Amino acid sequence: MIILGLDPSLSCTGWGVIRVEGSRISHIANGQVKTDAKAPLPDRLAHLDTMLAAVIADHAPMCAAVEEIFVNDNPQSTLKLAHARGVALLACARAGLSVGEYAPRLVKKAIVGTGGAAKEQVQAMLRVLLPGAKVTGADAADALAVAICHANHRPPAR
Repeated sequence: MIILGLDPSLSCTGWGVIRVEGSRISHIANGQVKTDAKAPLPDRLAHLDTMLAAVIADHAPMCAAVEEIFVNDNPQSTLKLAHARGVALLACARAGLSVGEYAPRLVKKAIVGTGGAAKEQVQAMLRVLLPGAKVTGADAADALAVAICHANHRPPAR
């Protein structure tokens, strides 16, 4: 089974694709979709949608997982995150993918064993879980973690 993990953000959305065969997890690809901070919001969202559609077309995942929104101190930042997350959900739905949604604490717990883990701890465990994977940045690492979380929590196949 191929799983797409997404860590949505308006400035830089991370994506990661893994293969799950029984209890084995392997890395397929990862990357980041960056948008131009000076561009109008609709243009940024359209760019994100186009790029995510291309990732889905290139890797043909069977399902997806998206990180849930965490509330920032700045309401504007939370709203921008919500816009990007909506685009990510729409791109998956348009492709016919079922989507699992996971809180950041659950993702960290699935990878490190504690929901309060630091980003560096998550990245260190990803190097253990996905040996040899070249991760393109922190957002891509988070997306791979979301995909692994989904691999561990998805309903069993029938």
